[in-house]
Amino acid sequence: MLNRNDLNKDSYTVQDILALPEGERAELIDGVWYNMAAPSTAHQRTAGGLYRKISDFLEKKGGACEAFIAPFAVFLHDDDKTYLEPDISVICDKDKIKEDGCHGAPDWVIEVASESTRQRDYLVKLVHYSNAGVREYWIVDPEHKRITAYHIAVEAMDEYTFEDMIPCGLYEDLVIDFKDIQQLIR
Repeated sequence: MLNRNDLNKDSYTVQDILALPEGERAELIDGVWYNMAAPSTAHQRTAGGLYRKISDFLEKKGGACEAFIAPFAVFLHDDDKTYLEPDISVICDKDKIKEDGCHGAPDWVIEVASESTRQRDYLVKLVHYSNAGVREYWIVDPEHKRITAYHIAVEAMDEYTFEDMIPCGLYEDLVIDFKDIQQLIR
C-alpha cells in the first residue's frame, strides 16, 4: 500500500497508483501525481448523460467500439509513468481492452472539466492524448457551458455551447444535443 510519506517523491509509477487504498483515486502523468477529488453532482450528471447517449448509440450501431465511464484505467503509453481515468473513453480496438483497463490510446476521450482539473484537461492531457493517437478529444465544461472538440485525426478544433448539437467525428450519424445534457444539470 502507498505510504502517505511517499507523496513527496519526485516521480511516481503506475505501481504507486495501483497501491492506493480502495476508494482513493489519482492520475499519473509523466510520473507526476494528481489526486482526484470526488466529482460534483453536475459533473456526474454530465458524464452520465453523455455516457448513456454514446453507449446507446454504439449498442444500436453494433460494431467493435465500446464506451467506458470512469473510473476506468487508461495506460496511455507503454511505460509506467502515465495512468489516466478519463470520464468517458470510447475504444474501437478490442485488443486494447484488458481486465485492468485500456492499454493504448482510446479512439475518443471526453473529460468533464472542473475547477481543479481545467488547466490539466486543456493543456497537459490534450498533448498526451494527441501524441498517443487519440482521434477525438472533447472537454466538456459545465461551469462555462462550453464544449471544446479536438478532432485530432484531422487536426481541427471546434467550440460549442450547451445550446448546440455536436457531431462526433468518429460517426457521421452521432450528434449529441447538449440541450438534453443541460437539462440534467439544472
